[in-house]
Amino acid sequence: MTDFSAVVAPDAEVAAAARARQDQLIKPAGSLGRLEDLSVWVASCQGACPPRPLKRARVVVFAGDHGVAAAGVSAYPSDVTAQMVANFDAGGAAINVLAEVAGASVRVVDIAVDTDEPQSPSIGAHKVRRSSGNIAVEDALSPDELTAALEAGRRIADDEVDAGADLLIAGDMGIGNTTPATALVAALTDTEPVVVVGRGTGVDDAGWARKTAAVRDALYRCRHSVTDPVALLRICGGADLAAMAGFCAQAAVRRTPLLLDGLVVTAAALLAERLAPGARQWWQAGHLSTEPAHAVALSRLGLEPIVDMGMHLGEGTGAAIALSIVRAAVATLTSMATFEEACVVTRPREEC
Repeated sequence: MTDFSAVVAPDAEVAAAARARQDQLIKPAGSLGRLEDLSVWVASCQGACPPRPLKRARVVVFAGDHGVAAAGVSAYPSDVTAQMVANFDAGGAAINVLAEVAGASVRVVDIAVDTDEPQSPSIGAHKVRRSSGNIAVEDALSPDELTAALEAGRRIADDEVDAGADLLIAGDMGIGNTTPATALVAALTDTEPVVVVGRGTGVDDAGWARKTAAVRDALYRCRHSVTDPVALLRICGGADLAAMAGFCAQAAVRRTPLLLDGLVVTAAALLAERLAPGARQWWQAGHLSTEPAHAVALSRLGLEPIVDMGMHLGEGTGAAIALSIVRAAVATLTSMATFEEACVVTRPREEC
């Protein structure tokens, strides 16, 4: 197994101080609901109460194709992935727009896009291979490729934190990627494929049946490896999923809060929690996808989505929407007055 450094939990004493401060603000205790919980989480991750405003939130979109797309599990051809990578780089995709609104910047990395077309050095620096293998009939990766993908995710997280990122968002792009993600969730939660297989990019009934069959075949192939996260990623995951797992795990190692996006990222996070136990304390679930496997994965991680907007695009879009709410949570804890500061009394009046 690839080793990650031990994960240290967010600061419990700071969390208690943040909770106490929330109770002193000019409002009834608990009246801001989950905003209070999120503000306490950020404070505990930063080790500071009140927490510092988030100044450099960073979205990293991991792009990769999957051989299983050839089985007709997606409504779009694999060519779309490379085209979307160019759109991310040009700033024209949904995540670019939503990240700008939320005050975050976007980076896209090609981990396994099915093309040899030249890209900028920053996009292609961590490429592992062209497309991961068809998990229905073959392993997604070789052992060396799996190691390279995990290490790519780790290095990308380190690079972003070293450059000053104070909150990370993991996003995904890849035709066919919800099929291996669903297979991983089904394997890790012992759930029947028909319960967790969704429509992905919008496949019809026949496409859903093909996708379900592919997931079932992948589960049969990995049936002896469900307790080994590295083997699972190698057999029925993919290079992009492995890189995201490494990224999520390393963010926790580096004590940096991270917002998960939809199904694909959360499937990778399930593996990351096994690679680096305790990592989930550094994560929040940005949103709830319409993909049924996503709710199953979040339940296993014990994470409650911040928003539910009926989204299933990926790219980090749901997490970007949630980022604005996290910023609002931090602002309440940092900028609201306390009862004492505002001279608001809840007992018999006394001189302020």
